[in-house]
Order: sequence, then structure tokens, then C-alpha cells
Amino acid sequence: MNFIPLASPDLHEEDIMALNAVLKTGMLVQGPKVLAFEKDVASFLKIDSAMAVSNGTATLHLALKTLGIGAGDEVIVPAFSYVATANVVELVGAKPVFVDIEINTFNIDVTKIEAAITPKTKAIIPVHEFGLCCNIDAIMNIAAAHNLFVIEDAACALGAKQNNRYAGTFGNFGSFSFHPRKAISSGEGGLLVTSESMLANKVRILRNHGVEMIDGKMEFVEAGFNYRMTDFQAALVNSQFKRFESILAQKNKIASIYLDQLTNPNFMLPEVPSDRNHTWQTFHILLNDNLDRNAVISDLMKKNIGTNYGAQCIPVQKFYQKKYNLNCVDLFPNSMTAYQKGLAIPIYEKLTHENIAYIIEQLNKI
Repeated sequence: MNFIPLASPDLHEEDIMALNAVLKTGMLVQGPKVLAFEKDVASFLKIDSAMAVSNGTATLHLALKTLGIGAGDEVIVPAFSYVATANVVELVGAKPVFVDIEINTFNIDVTKIEAAITPKTKAIIPVHEFGLCCNIDAIMNIAAAHNLFVIEDAACALGAKQNNRYAGTFGNFGSFSFHPRKAISSGEGGLLVTSESMLANKVRILRNHGVEMIDGKMEFVEAGFNYRMTDFQAALVNSQFKRFESILAQKNKIASIYLDQLTNPNFMLPEVPSDRNHTWQTFHILLNDNLDRNAVISDLMKKNIGTNYGAQCIPVQKFYQKKYNLNCVDLFPNSMTAYQKGLAIPIYEKLTHENIAYIIEQLNKI
């Protein structure tokens, strides 16, 4: 069996042609292809405004800046996610307050959120981890009761739903990423969505150096950023977006095979609550305590299967330990388990039936 990477973007000839067409025009920075991509995703999500930017981390940074969150404020984040979810809170001078996750979904445990709210709390950043919509309905109720902003980190979850409504469309902002491990990719790239026109307008100003057009002239009205997406990135990702639903269907088909045929009692498989769907950016399993995760990764690599851990327990990372010195084993036991025992396995549309059968065979032997 040839090497099976953990992830591999599936770029078709029409995607490359779409990119090349932009390169030939010489219009490389933010332009009409960005506008077209924004319009297409907003239409798909049934939301008013979508703003494409340079990467997924930039979307969260812009959302926090737009909402005026900064020094002295606290923002609730899950203890288990990619570290960028908390880093952006630090970057605006606020404090991330960590909450443990549910071990069966890897999403924030909504029953523990209210205990983390203080008079300094200004927002919640729930993560739709690995492509599964979190219990965002319950989170929105908590946020409304405490007058908090909600910024949905849906980096992995374009197309995920709870109760037939798309992830990213519940909160004040929804954030998406188009990194190469996502279902569609622009290499680097992100998208911020909102139904609030004033917020959308401020994001557009902040992503482009603080520029606003006033009486037909450029005026620098904010200390902004260069967070623009290029037109060739937009053309590349929008070409893939045209077959997005078939990509999700294929990933769900592979996930169904895994859920049915991975029978090793040394693993715990992910769960999907009945009111939600999963987009399977990552198929994340948990190893039993008797297995050494690093040894398993090494063993699978020798068998030409690429695997890795899925995300971090953020407060146990060196920066956060040095700054906050939290006892993560006691405070965030599920996040520690997911971090130390989690294993991400390949799930993408280029996998062949032979690849999938081989992966299952080798995992069931462990």
C-alpha cells in the first residue's frame, strides 16, 4: 500500500484553470472573485454578509476587535481546540477562560459555561470541533441570559447544522477556515459571516487597513489590518465550493464505513447527536488507557498510514501554563483525555475503497 496521508486536498483541473484565469488577468489582490465567493457562501448559509480574509485566525481576531473586546475583558473558550481559538483572545489583550468539553462530542460542555461567567465576561467562542455542530442552541440561550456576544469558531464546520440551521449563523459572528485540511481550501484563507450590517461594515474596514470610502474618497478611519484574501485564492476555493455538497456526502460515506467497521474495543468512536449533522473535517477516535498514542502513530506510519493527534488541550500548553498555571488534570479532565488519547485518521474524498479497507484492517489489529 502506498503512503496514505492524513489529509490531501482534492484539486480538480477546473480548480487549477480557475486559478490560472485570475493569474492571467493580473488582478491578484482582493477583487471580483472575492466578492463572488462571499456572495456564494452567504447564499448557501442563508446569511446577509460574508467577508473573506487571509486566514481563519484573522476572522476571530477581526470579530473580537469589531466587538470592542480588549484589556480587562474575559472570553469563554473550550479547553480543547486548536490553540488559535485562545491566542486571538490574548492578542486583543483579553483573558481566555477555559471550559472543559464533552468527551463524546469533543465540543464545549454547555453545563459548565455559566459557572465560568463573571462580571468581566464579554463573549463566548464556542467551537464546532472537527466539523460537528456544538450545542449552539443552548449556548445562545446562555449568552442571551447574560448579555454576551457569541463568536462561533466554525473553522472545521462549513455545512454543519443543528436543528437544520447552519453552524456559524447563530451568533454575532461565524468564522470559517480554508486551510488545506478543510473540505475546500484556498491554501490559507478564512471567512467571517454575520447578519448584522454594522458589524459587517466594520469588518470590511478593519480587514483593509482601516479604509472607508467617504464621498468617493479613501479615508483611513481605523487602525486596521491587511487581512485581505487574494482574488486567485478566492477563485481556487470557489471552484471547489461548487461541488461542496458532493464532497461532504463522500466524507459522510467514509465516516459511515468507519463507524460500522471499526470494531476494535481499544477505541472509542465519535458520536453525532440526533439534532445535528457532522461534516467530518476530522475523524477523531479515542484510544483506551492501555495504548500509547505516540506508539500507535509510529506503528501506523510504518504501515504507510498518516495519523496525528487532533487538537490541543490549550491551557496545558507552555505559554498558558506559564501565564495561568492551571491544574488541567483536575479542571479539564475530558480535554486532557482528548488531547493525550485522541487520534485523527484519514477522511477525505480521494481515499479509495482499497485505502479505506486497509486503514480499517490496520486499526482493528491494534
